[in-house]
Amino acid sequence: MKTLWQRRKKWIIAGAAVLVAALALLAAGPLLSARNGAGTTTAAVERVEVVVGDLSSEATASGELSARQSAALALMTSGTIDAVLVAVGDEAHAGQPLLRLDTTELERNVANGQQALLSREAELEDLVAPPTAADLAAAEAAVASAQASLDDLLDGPSDTELAAAEANLRAAQADLGAASARLDTAQSGASDEAVRAAQLRLESAQRAATSAAERHSTILVTEPNAFLSAEDLAEMEFSARVAAQQANADLAAAQQAYDDLVNGNPGSVSAARAAVAASAAQRDTAQAQLDALREGPSAAEVAAARASLAQAQQQLEQLQSGPSDAQRVAAEVAADSARIDLARAERQLAEATLTAPFDGVVTAVNARAGETASGVLVEMADLSSLQLVLEVDEVDIARVQVGQTAELTPAAWSDATIPATVAAIAPEASDASELVTYRVYLDVGESDLPLRVGMTADARLLAEQLTGVLLLPNRAIQADRATGTYSVNRVTVAADGTETIDSVPVTIGLRDNRYTQITGGLAAGD
Repeated sequence: MKTLWQRRKKWIIAGAAVLVAALALLAAGPLLSARNGAGTTTAAVERVEVVVGDLSSEATASGELSARQSAALALMTSGTIDAVLVAVGDEAHAGQPLLRLDTTELERNVANGQQALLSREAELEDLVAPPTAADLAAAEAAVASAQASLDDLLDGPSDTELAAAEANLRAAQADLGAASARLDTAQSGASDEAVRAAQLRLESAQRAATSAAERHSTILVTEPNAFLSAEDLAEMEFSARVAAQQANADLAAAQQAYDDLVNGNPGSVSAARAAVAASAAQRDTAQAQLDALREGPSAAEVAAARASLAQAQQQLEQLQSGPSDAQRVAAEVAADSARIDLARAERQLAEATLTAPFDGVVTAVNARAGETASGVLVEMADLSSLQLVLEVDEVDIARVQVGQTAELTPAAWSDATIPATVAAIAPEASDASELVTYRVYLDVGESDLPLRVGMTADARLLAEQLTGVLLLPNRAIQADRATGTYSVNRVTVAADGTETIDSVPVTIGLRDNRYTQITGGLAAGD
């Protein structure tokens, strides 16, 4: 769609073509009895006079209103959107949250990073801190203990240790002999005297159980009478029943004892065998300990004792001399790494909230809660600082300067005029049109009109203003585009009234749609 300026330019170009054709006809038309330098006279032609007057120039163009500050906002961190905090049309202030991701995992990362940093810093502090008296005493005690253990190994067993080991072996052998005897007894069975005694105890228990049962039965069939009440009989029955139960238990125990003597007790034999095995193991252990004492320490035991002593001595030396450069550097690197990890986690948490970069109005929201954040999420514009972006023709761009005043008329309000100022001029031609144009940015002044981004407006850029200069109508000036020079046909009237026409080169200055400033070659009144 052509802009207002492009439509005007079309008519200006057409008018210029007509003017050039007219000037060509004027210059090449028949000369009627005019006298040139040889005295030839020509027919009368249109005459204009060089006058002194005022001249101003201006450039016109049209364009669209845009916000001087606008932003298409996206997040540096991906994730699930937790909440969208603004809607289209909302006003937002710089730093105000617009959108927030789910930060549960990010907050956990920050907490873990803080804990890791505290741990690494504590380790570094402990490493470089001087040792306490208690630490030195404990390290020295560890060295002394390790030295004593090594010395004991190298010196071999003492007489006391050998005597104790031999005593342990003899005790273990005695226990083994006793356990073996008990096993033999359990396996061979009881003597005739023990069996006879167990039989007598069984028979006595049988008679006692029978007698107790009979007494209980007698009481059960006895009826209350003048001598025995029901309560007395109940008490007697209870006592008799308890006595019968006890007699039966004694009979069962006597029977079990008699059976064990006659048939043998499997449980006793098993227990005796287990006791023999345990005693044999104790005897073997005592023998091994005695043999080890007599043989002295092995090479492996001595090596282990020496390694323990060396480790204890190294730990004591480290406490006394402090950490090495390598240890200090490693601890510092670990702390720095934890600090960097925490900073990264904090940055990612901060980046999970999209904030407004300036005061403005939300123009678009491209996100909803629950979606994955991707691409441009929110768009903003500062409607308090509008600009009019113009495409100015190359013919007029030379008359446009930064800071130059201008007036604009919105297409929606054709009778309104709003002040403006040229804020910037693009350094290279725009490719938005087939014509050679340059993009010019106008800062829009204050206005009560409800201007909006995207509205079109015509702009008039007020250029140079001259007073008291030589002026000549544009149609009287001939231009040589090949050489970049200008000339006019000056009419000279001699004393006898004879007129001659000469082509005179001139230099020009400012021009508008009607007049051109003459800076050289002519004088007022020519």
